[in-house]
Amino acid sequence: MVKGHKFQKVTHPMNKLLQFNDEVSQALKNATPIVALESTIISHGMPYPDNKQTAIEVENIIRQQGATPATIILFNGKIHIGITEEILSFFSQSNDIMKASKRDIAYALTKKVPASTTVAATMYCAHLAGIDIFVTGGIGGVHHGAGENFDISADLTELAATPLTVVCAGAKSILDLPKTLEVLETQSIPVIGYKTDEFPAFYNHSSGMSIPHRFDEVEEISRFIQCHKQLQQDNGILVTNPIPKSAEIPDHEINPIIEQAQNECTHISGKSITPYLLKRITELTEGRSLLANIELIKNNAQLGAKLASNLIKFKKV
Repeated sequence: MVKGHKFQKVTHPMNKLLQFNDEVSQALKNATPIVALESTIISHGMPYPDNKQTAIEVENIIRQQGATPATIILFNGKIHIGITEEILSFFSQSNDIMKASKRDIAYALTKKVPASTTVAATMYCAHLAGIDIFVTGGIGGVHHGAGENFDISADLTELAATPLTVVCAGAKSILDLPKTLEVLETQSIPVIGYKTDEFPAFYNHSSGMSIPHRFDEVEEISRFIQCHKQLQQDNGILVTNPIPKSAEIPDHEINPIIEQAQNECTHISGKSITPYLLKRITELTEGRSLLANIELIKNNAQLGAKLASNLIKFKKV
């Protein structure tokens, strides 16, 4: 977020719906690395002022790595690719922000409803804007009890349909992780572990569940992404980056808290479940889970920016 940024039109097939800020517009023109960021973490994932401060710090981390941050939101009938400090302030403090998944994008734009974008919606919008790398905290997945309630995140179906690389700390710990991995496999979505053989579990460095591919160098992942493109595979890639060991919350501490929060949310359904659980877990851990969330998203931002910078090298060859 750059204070006072004005928005300018760029030549783009979707320029009637996409609104780029100057920083992102310049990066597109110069073919320099760009990293997309979701906005649900601002409006529904963290309390104020932690949400605003974290968003600013994450964008600055990406800039320090030589890439341009592009936070995506829906505002005044446009898909904003890159936002101003004023818009950030509004989204971080307002209680009337819609949580928009992919199915909600057209509604929010038509009604001009201010809306933050989930992983699925951010993936779709970033791909429309020609951005290849997207950084988030943790993806959505299969909720417990999905066999009865069919509660499976649209993040998984979007990963199966959109050729974008998503950097995350695995799936949120509140989910059924084994079933989430099964769906990822069924949808042929490559799951890569960065310096890990196990699927990260958001608050935890490891879940104990193995993943098929491991790379220890950013350049190796970049080559994998390029090969994936050359094969013309039209699904996404999931790059999992474990939370730093210094910030993780061990299983024996976080699991009982997650179970308690889940037992308390039987009256909650749909898109409200995840925000409720994250808020309640923050309360039960006395803020420790919030600090873990902040550290893992910063860690992902560093990796995502490095990947975006490496991919630009392939495009220039």
